[in-house]
Amino acid sequence: MRVDVDPESAGRREFYALLNSVVVPRPIAWVSSRSADGVLNLAPHSFFTVASVQPPMVQFTSVGRKDSLNNVEATGEFVVNFAAEPLYEQVNASGTNFPPEVSEFEAIGVTAEPSRTVAVPRVAESPVALECTLHTTLPIGDCTLVIGQVRHLAIDAAVLDGNHPDVRRLRPLARLGKDEWSTLGEVREISRIRYADWPGHFTPPRS
Repeated sequence: MRVDVDPESAGRREFYALLNSVVVPRPIAWVSSRSADGVLNLAPHSFFTVASVQPPMVQFTSVGRKDSLNNVEATGEFVVNFAAEPLYEQVNASGTNFPPEVSEFEAIGVTAEPSRTVAVPRVAESPVALECTLHTTLPIGDCTLVIGQVRHLAIDAAVLDGNHPDVRRLRPLARLGKDEWSTLGEVREISRIRYADWPGHFTPPRS
């Protein structure tokens, strides 16, 4: 038996909470930006994914008009820092609604490290940084989709297995519903099946 929920009847806040609880787990873009006045900002955005392969682009959604959005539109640059498990409390704390004149870098005690291709600094404690220039912003409903072209990727050699990132060393954080977060948990591997090999290692259900 299913429970049916109409977005119009439920209301914005209630349906938003439902969406956050079923679209899970969500990777976190820990976005660093700089205001037109030079104030550094750092904030987590859990509506985040890859937008394009070539050219490489990533996207995050600003729910409402946040400092990240204002800064990115003002300067045309941002950095997506990897939200890793050891930085759990700092990532969460950076979501506090500090006023625009307060830098989250200073408030939560993380280190601003110069980027290579943009003026916005990276988080030195984060194992990966994607330096981005703004490609476009797209208003959608009461949110804004921010798409950035990745100009440089910087990764800590300690999380590499050869030339490839090891997800067990990266230890990613993800957002769930309510005040819930998740860590990596069990990692399972399975290869995609080519049609020429069908059914391959897939076991079809018995009729």
